Amino acid sequence: MKIESVDFFYVSMPVVTTEADGSQDALLVRVAGGGHVGWGECEAAPLPSIAAFVCPMSHGVCRPVQDSILGQNLATPADIARMSAQVAYDSMDLLQAAHTMSGVEMALWDLLGRARGEPVWSLLGYKTSFPKVPYASRLFGDTPQETFAAARLSRQQGFKAAKFGWGPIGRGTARQDADHFAAAREGLDADGILLVDVGQIFIADVERAAERLPALEAAGAVWLEEPFQAAAYEAYGALAKRSGKVRLAGGEGAHDTHMARHLIDYGGVGFVQIDCGRIGGIGPAKWVADYASARGVTYVNHTFTSHLALSASLQPYAGLEGHRICEYPAAPKPVVEAYMANRIERDGNGEIRAPDAPGLGMQIDAAGLRRYLLDVEIKVGGKVLYRTPAI
Repeated sequence: MKIESVDFFYVSMPVVTTEADGSQDALLVRVAGGGHVGWGECEAAPLPSIAAFVCPMSHGVCRPVQDSILGQNLATPADIARMSAQVAYDSMDLLQAAHTMSGVEMALWDLLGRARGEPVWSLLGYKTSFPKVPYASRLFGDTPQETFAAARLSRQQGFKAAKFGWGPIGRGTARQDADHFAAAREGLDADGILLVDVGQIFIADVERAAERLPALEAAGAVWLEEPFQAAAYEAYGALAKRSGKVRLAGGEGAHDTHMARHLIDYGGVGFVQIDCGRIGGIGPAKWVADYASARGVTYVNHTFTSHLALSASLQPYAGLEGHRICEYPAAPKPVVEAYMANRIERDGNGEIRAPDAPGLGMQIDAAGLRRYLLDVEIKVGGKVLYRTPAI
């Protein structure tokens, strides 16, 4: 089948705040071909991502992403890899291209799976989809009391694990941060799995990050996520040598497989976290999952938005039985819940797995999508390059 169209839908909360919550808006991608439709989701600023698909060519390796996608044949996973490679080369100077292609690539897998009647994880070569232990992904409260309440809520909702991120951590003293870590542990009880994300707050300052290690270890945290900027490999490596029982986690900022590999090889992470909406899609994420597994590093998804993105993020490691931890959007904004007609629900053991249905197994609620849809038009020199399509 040929790729006949690629459409984007920009949805947003009525008011977007500075809160470190990536579920306040979203960019859905619809790809059509051969009488079938596939859906994906970009995890990046929506408007630049749309622009990267349609913008006029600047020069030979700064072409719009659409030039490598529209009209292309899609029959096997190799065709998706071929299109991705073409985008990487012909759009190498268009820095948003990787993010745009991430959502398009997801939709291509969904389209291919639906056309062939197979789940994506099967197309990736897995024989089964193993269960994962989801952790509730939450923000630290402004006070330790708020952090405790969020942790307690996570247990009440049946989560065995919870991750707390961002908020005030790293903005004050190590002692203040320690109070939050202790509050999270108390709220989760002794048997809860505690994960901590500090959102790159220390940039590349190893000493400031290391100040938090004793309190993290005392609280029984399994990992310290993103203490530094995504490509600060030397800082990661230095802290990894000092982190003891608390392993480092990172990778959501990887825009290609090389960045993820460097975090493993030079950064010393124990957990590599990949966002299919940033790294280039499901295929590159599967490559990282295989690479990590061969080196004793645990692969984890990064997902903070919708269950469409969640399904996509599960596919690359669905068949890796020993890689059990899974990020689960526990408190997303209404906008990303509105456009989902189904969800990936936890089973009686509190676990989830990638769907068995064809493609990504997720359905879009058109009415919910319209509720938060923002019309967009991109015009250059009087010519309309993009206009929000009909749903």
